[in-house]
Amino acid sequence: MFHKAIIFSLGLLTLAGCNAQKKTKTPEQTSGTPSPMNDTKNSKQQGGIIYFNQGENRFLKDYEMNVTFKGISEDSRCPEGVNCIWAGVAVAEIEVMGTYSRPVVLSLATTENAGRNFHQSQEFNGYTISLEEVNPFPKADGGAKALEGKYKVGITIKKTEGSGDSTRK
Repeated sequence: MFHKAIIFSLGLLTLAGCNAQKKTKTPEQTSGTPSPMNDTKNSKQQGGIIYFNQGENRFLKDYEMNVTFKGISEDSRCPEGVNCIWAGVAVAEIEVMGTYSRPVVLSLATTENAGRNFHQSQEFNGYTISLEEVNPFPKADGGAKALEGKYKVGITIKKTEGSGDSTRK
């Protein structure tokens, strides 16, 4: 009997803790609107470029797609203050998912080089998604490893010419 009372009281405490967590959430976290703290220059659209911080996920209502900046898979750009033979390239992993499609990870590069399979733009659901910016630039002392988690990208999304709304990939 004593064991049942202890188990029952632990169950009640667990449920009370869950209820307390639900009450501490702010309305901004539960609603679909961005909070003022996330409404910074780096996560807004400016001049047609949409900015994302690393790990940021957002539903773009205008394009009916969810976009997530997963991270940088390669950053061989020449560090600031160093003379290099090749300017290098940064490859951003952007996950896109349409309203009626499965998620697809696009590897978008800062430069177009088909020989090395680097593409600055790719098509998805009738839109062309292009990588416009990758910041910050690597430094000579820390390189790309020091920037992990601090990257920000700017992408543009444009309607692909000749595509109709009736078909989806």
